[in-house]
Amino acid sequence: MDNNPGEIVRVHVWVKGRVQGVGFRAHVEYYAGQIGVSGWVRNVGSDTVEAAAEGTRAQIERFIEMMKTGPRMSRVDETRIEYEEVTGEFSGFGVKRSL
Repeated sequence: MDNNPGEIVRVHVWVKGRVQGVGFRAHVEYYAGQIGVSGWVRNVGSDTVEAAAEGTRAQIERFIEMMKTGPRMSRVDETRIEYEEVTGEFSGFGVKRSL
């Protein structure tokens, strides 16, 4: 993977653990806005949160670290990260309906 911090990249992240009922999605939405990435976050099943985000490589690295950490009351046991093709489809960052 190229190390150009200004390159626009897209990441898909799944975190599993105590990530529901602890404000995880609101935390991700807030910090994504602070970091400046666009995309979405949603609950999947009973113990997983999924997110997709686009931004510069430096922004996405911060986003991934924030997802791995989560809010204070959460506990992330597993993280899956996949880089995807940039689509430019996002105009901001929001919470999607849970699956």
